[in-house]
Amino acid sequence: MRVVTKTAELEDLCAELAAQPFVAVDTEFMRETTYWPKLCLIQAAGPGVEAVVDPLADGLKLDPFSALLANKAVLKVFHAARQDLEIFLKIGGALPAPLFDTQIAAMACGYGDTIAYDALVQQVLKRRLDKSSRFTDWSRRPLSDAQLAYALADVTHLRDVYPRLQQKLESEGRSDWLDEEHANLSDPAIYDTTPENAWQRLKLRKTTPDYVLGLQTAAAWRERQAQARDVPRGRVVKDEALYEIAEHRPKSAADFDRMRAVPRGFGNSRAAAELLQALDRAFADPKRVTTKIERPPPLPSGLGPTVELLKVLLRYEAERGQVAPRLIASVADLEAIAASDEADVEALKGWRRKVFGERALALKHGKLALMLKDGKVTVEQR
Repeated sequence: MRVVTKTAELEDLCAELAAQPFVAVDTEFMRETTYWPKLCLIQAAGPGVEAVVDPLADGLKLDPFSALLANKAVLKVFHAARQDLEIFLKIGGALPAPLFDTQIAAMACGYGDTIAYDALVQQVLKRRLDKSSRFTDWSRRPLSDAQLAYALADVTHLRDVYPRLQQKLESEGRSDWLDEEHANLSDPAIYDTTPENAWQRLKLRKTTPDYVLGLQTAAAWRERQAQARDVPRGRVVKDEALYEIAEHRPKSAADFDRMRAVPRGFGNSRAAAELLQALDRAFADPKRVTTKIERPPPLPSGLGPTVELLKVLLRYEAERGQVAPRLIASVADLEAIAASDEADVEALKGWRRKVFGERALALKHGKLALMLKDGKVTVEQR
């Protein structure tokens, strides 16, 4: 097995991979106790080339691999890419491009929603994966041959899965179905860790200006704490505590003691003092910008049955077309379609409109009928 531990070896590997049309990539990392993921292994495989890279090896520089990921002539293939992309963005300062996510492709090929890697390998290649090293502590050294072989299998099988999925997509005219999903994965905004933007990951419970400002301030404070201490956000305080802080806006250490979601004794900590100062500054700033939150208008009453019928149609069309329902439309899409024929949703655009949207509108206006025949749903033109 090829295990790369020196920068010169990595340069040679990347030169070989750069000559291939695509490279399958995976990582092993630890994140249970940290804010930043700790990269422990990189696995890479192209046609006729495969290796494991040890980023924890003394003196190894990952610049050659970052350059490979940025090489536009080589397609980078991942499975469930988001966390891998986040890691490589932090290491190299850029997202890998171009990319292909086999989990997304599997949705367009009829293998179900968010299929796991081992299940996809079994369905596409009829191979069963060895799971004996699944719970390895990848940060410990040395790693056994069995652990390294387990890790490398994540890309050697992926190398074989990709061409089959790609061929299926091309033969069925679905290659462009993935463009939007891949574009979303390649949007740097979804990997943003700027503390001032941390509140956007939280679900707002109120939209009043003071509540929003309190939540923004508390969330930014937590993000800075988590980054500085390199611990998960929940180790600082839970989301529920941020909501409570935004609601009650503490002005003294004693105020924290009256909050159910805030850890006992937190009010006497240095972190609490910093949070109080941040809240005071935010609310005392005469130039503070008020974030206006516009809630979508409530749906008209009586749409429930229509939405339920659209759900049945979506499932029917998805099974008929061998594509995951989630890739076609969300429940929010269905609600919007039930409310308006001109809804600005993806389900009424592009290939989704052809696969589902037109039929959804036809059902809504009584031009299609859902029926049961021999215990199975059928659709008939009216």
